[in-house]
Amino acid sequence: VQLQASGGGLVQAGGSLRLSCVASGSILSIDVMGWYRQAPGRQRELVAAITSGGRPEYADSVKGRFTISREPGKNTVYLHMNSLQTEDTAVYYCNAAGIIVDWGRTPDYWGQGTQVTVSS
Repeated sequence: VQLQASGGGLVQAGGSLRLSCVASGSILSIDVMGWYRQAPGRQRELVAAITSGGRPEYADSVKGRFTISREPGKNTVYLHMNSLQTEDTAVYYCNAAGIIVDWGRTPDYWGQGTQVTVSS
């Protein structure tokens, strides 16, 4: 299993970005896909996650600004980030949990991380 994240970059405060993450491999299903972020000197934190049934969960700091979505059958998750703030600057990591492959259940997987920088 591999997770490939993309879409980070530099944006001015108030701008928007969309992150994408594609999970590949002999995957039969993934329970939860999500995004975490880690700013310098801080712990990694959950930003948003979405179940296979489409139920989302958001960190309080991004509610109303970020939207997570999942493309059924393609093991792809997106994070639409609007009204970006300087506090959103971090490396964003894609995560997949509850992965069922052809031989059984695997541990969680992480993508490589993509940098999001919001300038004032």
